[in-house]
Order: sequence, then structure tokens, then C-alpha cells
Amino acid sequence: MGNNIAVFLDRDGTINEEVGYLDSLDKLKIIPVAYAAIELINKSCMKAIVVTNQSGVARGYFSENLVTQTHNIIQTSLRGRKASIDKFYYCPHHPTEGTGIYLQNCNCRKPLPGMLLRAAIDFDIELENSYMVGDTYRDMEAAKNAGVKRILVKTGYGREAMQDFGADLAVNQNKPDFVAEDILEAVKWIMKDRIK
Repeated sequence: MGNNIAVFLDRDGTINEEVGYLDSLDKLKIIPVAYAAIELINKSCMKAIVVTNQSGVARGYFSENLVTQTHNIIQTSLRGRKASIDKFYYCPHHPTEGTGIYLQNCNCRKPLPGMLLRAAIDFDIELENSYMVGDTYRDMEAAKNAGVKRILVKTGYGREAMQDFGADLAVNQNKPDFVAEDILEAVKWIMKDRIK
């Protein structure tokens, strides 16, 4: 049992617009409501933690340096609007593509929960009362595997992801606890859920 609650956030399609592989800083566009959403998380004293798969590194589309630059720009932009991310975690690996250290079956690539579990140790997080906000079925699986509540946003790949749950959501074990239009609606739902 940790002492902190976290909102784990996917990056592409949740905080910033989905552009396929974000291989150029020119493609980075933060979703406008993300500022208010992350500020709400900060004000609630929950941890705002990004967990993002970045297999473009393994595939050779961009470097880890570009990932770091992207995160620095997001953080600077957020801080300009009185919000911030507590930490960015990313997985640069891929199980079948790439070379060297990037070609591996790791435990950090979502849907495996490695990034969430590492953050739980780093920030003393109580996972069972924490949340994951993302736009893919993989995000919901990672959340389930880590034991956190799941919120699917319809931005990014979210509308397509809803089809992955099949016609009968009621029997799907990875179904989201809530489906939100965007990250701001997701965080507002979290705030209500916390006071139940």
C-alpha cells in the first residue's frame, strides 16, 4: 500500500495529437484541454505520470534524444500554464523490430505493466486507487495488469479502440471503467470517482 495516488497518462493521442510516429518536433501539438486536465491532477495532489510506448526508437524512426526533447517541450509548455508532469516514463523497445538493446521482449512495453509498476516504486503509489487514461486497448490492458482503474479517451485512436472491446462490453475483462471525450472529461470523472 503506497501513500500516493496517481493518474497515469498515455502521451500520443491523449496529451498531444496522434500523428503516427512523432518523429519531428514540428508535429507536436498538445491537445488544448490537456493543460486544464493536468492542472486539475496537480491541484488534487495526485501524481501526473506519463507512460508511453515509443517503439519508433527501436524501429530507427527517431532517437531517444528526440523523445527526451519532446517531453521537455511538453513539460515547459505545461509549466507555462501552471501544470506539470511528475515524471515521464517511456519504452523504446520492440519485440520483433530493431537492433541491439532495443530489440527485446521487455516488461515495460504496454500492455505489460512495467512502467506503471516502476512508477509505483519510485513514487510510493497505491495502485488499486490509481487511474490510467489512454486512447488504446493496449492502455486499458496495461491498466488492468497493474490493477488501476481504466479510462478510455475518444481522442487519438480512442474511437477505433472502442471497437476492440467487441459488441458486448459487459463481458470484456479489459473494458474501461469510463469512456471520456477527452483527457479533461476523464480527469473530471476521476475527481468524482475519488469522492464516492
